[in-house]
Amino acid sequence: MNTSTWRPPLIWRAALLLARGLVGLLARLEVTGDVPAHLRRGPLVLAANHISPFDPVVMAAACQTRGVAPRIMATAGLFRVPVFGAAMRHAGHIRVDRGTSAVHRALDDAATAVARGSVILIYPEGRIGLDPGLWPERGKTGAARLALACGAPVVPVAQWGSHEVLPYQAPRGMLRGIARSLWRRPVIRVHFGTPVDLGETAAGNPGAARRATDRIIDALTDTLAPLRPDEPDLPRHVDPGRPTDLTRAHRRHSR
Repeated sequence: MNTSTWRPPLIWRAALLLARGLVGLLARLEVTGDVPAHLRRGPLVLAANHISPFDPVVMAAACQTRGVAPRIMATAGLFRVPVFGAAMRHAGHIRVDRGTSAVHRALDDAATAVARGSVILIYPEGRIGLDPGLWPERGKTGAARLALACGAPVVPVAQWGSHEVLPYQAPRGMLRGIARSLWRRPVIRVHFGTPVDLGETAAGNPGAARRATDRIIDALTDTLAPLRPDEPDLPRHVDPGRPTDLTRAHRRHSR
């Protein structure tokens, strides 16, 4: 194992500060909960719900308030954007080629990063959720397989409100969403939950990744519920451009 410990480069530390300023301009950010001090520099997996294209900026801002500089598992398209993609690579983020045979390489890269003491931020749903109520969908197994392979703890991070800033179809409608946010400054809430008990599972046991994934999504759902007490079923803010999909609705497995 490579014993050298990864440390966030200056460009990423500066980006975290920039994200905090940007979110503060467009919304009122409320961050609750915390990451245990001994885990803030890893190894750790942060598992977040995904409701808006604005989520990575919100998560960067929230993590900055807690002294955490996570490496983000992000879609390959972002890495192809001129200049921005190079900055993503230099900052240490991990490219995910969804829908290709190379997607497994991302998990290998993430496992290596965790082994070197990194904090990895991953969206276990694998996409911006299309549940009509914006509750977490049935997850992909990548986050669980990563945690099981590395023995790293998983902290659920729930957020609510970013869907009011950028629409699902951004960049279409982005300027209108930003203008509305500058005027209204919606509240965005982020809560760092307690580490997930993945149960007596081992990476090689049949069905282990699926069971661990369900536990992670259950924990995310529990962490999200207190952030939206006045919107328990459907969000007040309706994005007309967001499609709905019930085929990946999550059915709770544990209490």
